[in-house]
Amino acid sequence: MRTAILELLKQKAGEYISGEDISQTMKVSRTAVWKHIRTLKQDGYAIESHPRLGYALRKNTDRLLPAEIKANLACTVLGQEIYYFNEIDSTNNQAKKLAVDGCPEGTIVVAEAQGDGRGRLSRSWFSPYGKGIFLSVVLRPPFSPMEAAKCTLMAAVAVNRAINDVTGLGCGIKWPNDILCQDRKVVGILTEMSAEIDAINHIVIGIGINVNIDQQDFPSDLATTATSLAVACGRPVSRIKLLSIILAELEAVYTEVKKSGFEPVLAAWRAQSLTLGRKVNVHGIDRNFSGEAVDIDDDGALLIKTPQGIERVMAGDVSIRPASSS
Repeated sequence: MRTAILELLKQKAGEYISGEDISQTMKVSRTAVWKHIRTLKQDGYAIESHPRLGYALRKNTDRLLPAEIKANLACTVLGQEIYYFNEIDSTNNQAKKLAVDGCPEGTIVVAEAQGDGRGRLSRSWFSPYGKGIFLSVVLRPPFSPMEAAKCTLMAAVAVNRAINDVTGLGCGIKWPNDILCQDRKVVGILTEMSAEIDAINHIVIGIGINVNIDQQDFPSDLATTATSLAVACGRPVSRIKLLSIILAELEAVYTEVKKSGFEPVLAAWRAQSLTLGRKVNVHGIDRNFSGEAVDIDDDGALLIKTPQGIERVMAGDVSIRPASSS
């Protein structure tokens, strides 16, 4: 009902619509209309009230509210069930709890801020209020646990496509889970899985995006390595628009994977990669080495050419060396 009232106000494009007209259209009492309007105001919508004229929506919010997401959603699976939080420890933690409790595939968790956002290798993720997209998606894929790691590559392809569509920045993917813009990190992806020996129970894909963060707001340890989409393109970016396109791209890529396997995703990843063809440093669990990133294999592992031969990297920290490095 609240979403329907909001859509009615949007259709009037800032003009007043009386409470009586809304109540008749929605077939609810004027008191119910007033209560829904009050809640919408609390959610951040700038709605003016006039005793004779009624209500008028003056400004849309860019908060990641379920009503806004659904109004822009072009998916049949992803985002059909939405859990929204003003602030949470981690959207991935919440999504994993929901998945264990049996939530449907495509359930998403979004938050305006995270108190304990996480990236790969137990690193924290800077999650300031209202300036990023902090999203987790629950999938229940039919493929084997051995292929789960490639879901990170799948998500990276979808998110990178969406960002470039919305901003035109020409961002690219750093193996396996980062998206860089102007050589600085704007996106991190964390994929977590629950599985049996031969079947996946669920996969949670966590996506953190620096959207409208000012450069001076980044902590000192991130100031030279991270940036935001707004800084890169010189203007604020609509989080709602970007989120809706990310969900559409991710659903399209996921549908393709279920139909045709991961090969099209791997090909798309190669085309969008900033890692392949570059000199890299690899910091593994038990050793460090350097070489040239030449490809990814069918499992999504990074192949590094070294003087000793081809090294296969499935996990670890890979940094791209400056172009001037020999």
